[in-house]
Amino acid sequence: MTKKPLSELTDQELLQEAKKRKSTTIIDAALIGFLIGVVFYSVVKSSFGLLMLIPIFLAYKLINKPKYDNKELEALLKERNLK
Repeated sequence: MTKKPLSELTDQELLQEAKKRKSTTIIDAALIGFLIGVVFYSVVKSSFGLLMLIPIFLAYKLINKPKYDNKELEALLKERNLK
């Protein structure tokens, strides 16, 4: 199933997409916190190692997700007076 562009979504679909992205943001924040906790635990228990780089890389990828989709969604919600 292909994803429709945000401009082609109905009002209900836009509201559902906004709700889904909000919950995704909360989950991402929890994962980033967990990964940073793993890194700190790793540093305290032992020295720097190769396995410590994996959580750092994953946290970096979660932090640097493209944000332009969220801006476009916010603009469409504001334009349609849905928020």
